[in-house]
Amino acid sequence: MAKLDDRAATGPPREVDEPTRPVRRTPAPLALLRNSWRQLTSMRTALILLFLLALAAIPGSLLPQRNVNIEKVGDFQREHPDLFPILDRLGGFDVYASPWFSAIYVLLFTSLVGCIVPRLRDHVRALRAVPPAAPKRLDRLPRHAVLSDHDGDLSAIAAMLRRRRWRVVVRDGEVAAEKGYLKETGNLLFHFSLVAVLFGVALGSWYGWHGNRLLIAGPDHAFCNTVQQFSESKLGQRVDDGDLPRFCLELTDFDATFLPSGQPESFRAHVRVEPWGRTPYAASFSVNDPLRLDGANVYLLGHGYAPILRYTDRYGKSLVSEQAFLSIDGNLTSEGAAFFPDVNVDPATGRRDPNLQVAFEGLYFPTTPEDGPAVRSVYPAERAPGLFLRAYRGNLGMDAGIPGSVYSIDQRQVANGRLKEIGDGKLLRPGETWTLDDGTRLEFLGTREYITLSVRYDPGEKIVLASAALLLVGLTPALFVRRRRVWFRVVPAPADTSTTSRSSLVEVGGLPRTDYSGFAEEFDQLVAAARRGGTVTEEETD
Repeated sequence: MAKLDDRAATGPPREVDEPTRPVRRTPAPLALLRNSWRQLTSMRTALILLFLLALAAIPGSLLPQRNVNIEKVGDFQREHPDLFPILDRLGGFDVYASPWFSAIYVLLFTSLVGCIVPRLRDHVRALRAVPPAAPKRLDRLPRHAVLSDHDGDLSAIAAMLRRRRWRVVVRDGEVAAEKGYLKETGNLLFHFSLVAVLFGVALGSWYGWHGNRLLIAGPDHAFCNTVQQFSESKLGQRVDDGDLPRFCLELTDFDATFLPSGQPESFRAHVRVEPWGRTPYAASFSVNDPLRLDGANVYLLGHGYAPILRYTDRYGKSLVSEQAFLSIDGNLTSEGAAFFPDVNVDPATGRRDPNLQVAFEGLYFPTTPEDGPAVRSVYPAERAPGLFLRAYRGNLGMDAGIPGSVYSIDQRQVANGRLKEIGDGKLLRPGETWTLDDGTRLEFLGTREYITLSVRYDPGEKIVLASAALLLVGLTPALFVRRRRVWFRVVPAPADTSTTSRSSLVEVGGLPRTDYSGFAEEFDQLVAAARRGGTVTEEETD
């Protein structure tokens, strides 16, 4: 830059050069990092990431997930052999553990934290500061009034504002008041709660676990809390089998009541709990009242029936099957199968002919219809139980080591002729016997009830619950509270005082910080109270 040199010795003023300071430039990588951080921690980016997180969760609802139902994933693979590999590479069947979902989750968490911290700092600074001084021209504010009949004493006005929970400061000849800081407090509480919800969900994903199990009544079907005894299970990333609490459960009884329409009214399961190294005890739980154990919660999901079948082979050997049948409608019409692979063993040689294995498949009706064909139950309780079965003899395919369902017969064995149907099927009542073509017998002994359980542990559950409650608490003031300011200033009365004997006036100005339709009415109430000398009527009390 240049400046004028007006020294007399040099004659007329002239410009001389002044050394300039070099401009410091931020290195390009640091500038990029700084700008990226500013964009990431903006509220707009946080909203976009929250929207993306909701979109990313949609595939987890539409596609079967491995940690929920691995059998449905296999069914999808068989039905869509070309589409399955593509979706599998994209993590479509394990959405919530996929890298892209985790990336959105972490970015959202970082964005919210980076957005909240500076706002919290500014909010604390604003809470510690006093209301600002009145502007020079109060008449330019959205709300303005002049108290011409006031004595100029501001102490009563300040007391009135404090009673109305305004933050008040009295300066020379003026009162400044501000209200509505609860809005930003609620806003910050809302965002902190959202961060806590994300943290609780992440904590549950790391250290939580769950497993599903079908439990038939009776001591022979008790199960212990190990991964091997769950039909479906999912462990957190930082959990292994040894971290699961050790206990065993036995279903001793089950109470179910239904309305005349067949709609369930109440379910309650009675169990025997045997904790590891402790005395067993009896407990009960229902659908909305889970069983709380040390380190695990047991939830009741549903119930059904397991027919008890006794098959006597051609050599007089009897085997009993207690296999659950899965319900397919609201009246607990159930379908399932019973397998007898170790029958018809020659006692003389000890050999078992794999082509003489036997299986039965069919439907169970808790209440069999009196008229018409038996195709569905007419009531979920066992009023007239019936079991319709079809018999199959041949090779069940179990010796091949290929996993299959225990609830249905492998129809591939039927299609290739290795397994053949015997007769046309038969409807059995409890206690009845079905004699097959080779003289073997099947007896329907009755049923046992079973329940489906979900055993879970989620260390972030309480954090998520408390955070969700605080989120709603913070949302209320964030939506309905408005920040506003008012000022009362004593000003000299005009020269023409024919209408008043006072030498000063009180000028009032009001400014809402955000759009607030009720501010005009509130401002008028404050002015009216100030005219009365600071008294507050019952109608004007907040």
